[in-house]
Amino acid sequence: MIVASGNFASPDVVLRVVDETVAVYQLFVLNPQAGLPVRAGVSHVTPFVGPGARELATLEYVPCRLSLVPGLFAGPYRPDVVVVHTSPPSRGRVSLGTEVNILPAAIEAARSGGGLVVAQINPDMPYTFGDGEVSVEDVDLAVETQQPLVHPAPRASDAVTRAIGARVAALVKDGSTLQLGIGGVPNAVLAALSGRRGLRIWTETFSDGVLALEGAGALDTGADLVTSFLFGSAELYRWVNRNPRVRLLRTETVNDPGRIARQPAMTSINTALQVDLHAQANASYVRGRIWSGFGGQPDFVAGALHAPGGRAVIALPSWHARSDTSTIVASLREPTTSFQHSHVVSEHGTAALWGQSLEGQARGIISQVADPRARGELTDEVVRWATAPAGPSKQSARRPNC
Repeated sequence: MIVASGNFASPDVVLRVVDETVAVYQLFVLNPQAGLPVRAGVSHVTPFVGPGARELATLEYVPCRLSLVPGLFAGPYRPDVVVVHTSPPSRGRVSLGTEVNILPAAIEAARSGGGLVVAQINPDMPYTFGDGEVSVEDVDLAVETQQPLVHPAPRASDAVTRAIGARVAALVKDGSTLQLGIGGVPNAVLAALSGRRGLRIWTETFSDGVLALEGAGALDTGADLVTSFLFGSAELYRWVNRNPRVRLLRTETVNDPGRIARQPAMTSINTALQVDLHAQANASYVRGRIWSGFGGQPDFVAGALHAPGGRAVIALPSWHARSDTSTIVASLREPTTSFQHSHVVSEHGTAALWGQSLEGQARGIISQVADPRARGELTDEVVRWATAPAGPSKQSARRPNC
């Protein structure tokens, strides 16, 4: 089992050498991107599927909340080799840079089990502070090479995402702590928050939107900006390099629902592919096939709901343009990624769900969130609940869905 840095920090140079040397192996990468070794003899394992693995017949998807993934390395997925992408050494340490995440646990598991830790040392990798600072004594082999860091193309906003961003931003108060994913909707939310003050960041990942908030004076300058991994522009990478306010911590800390719940006015903002009238969100599956995975969404939804003044928001367009279908459905046919959110938001409005009965939250989602083209059919479904013989659905409609 080989565990390697994932997302946009893949140590490609060393992985090519490994692939030329080892005939048969499993490769465990979080959110694998295109360009990883793909051939007979290589099987891919991940709890979060990326574009580099979605179409692979050999893919082994491991359902797991991100907060619990590090525990896999002490059990069924103990690594023989860990390949990390690091900064050059400084004062006896290298930094995991933009990708800390699950890697400290993988390194510890490899060392305790007699495995190898291999570092690809890259002068382009920023030195970030926190749990990704690794003693050179814990690195068995190192390869010095320059590999340009990837800068994912920013997603352009449109009228729909800007409308969603403005509605979500209206739920965020000064002094809130933010968790946002990366994509069109989260970027639009961040762009709409430039007028806030005293915002804090406790999130599993961030990108250039947080840098923009810094430039606008929206962030609390006395609080650390906590994340577990990041990716974005060259400007972002320069900003985080040796920035004492930016702390990249291990997944077990950042995604721990108990720690999340201790953040002031914790506001979790995520998106989904579908939401149903039971306020369940599918952010993982497309037409019966795994698209991504749980990720940190269920960790942050649960943590935010338990935080003082916390909110768990799911924001999504009401209509899927590519499939020409409603993203609001009566009941999910795909596995649920997260549930019981405090708010669901689309370009049409905001449905406040906390404390509502099943019927109340369903009608709120229909009237405030769903596309007008879908409201009639969805309303008919709620009417069927009310007229169905006595059973769980009818009982649930008379009491809060807690």
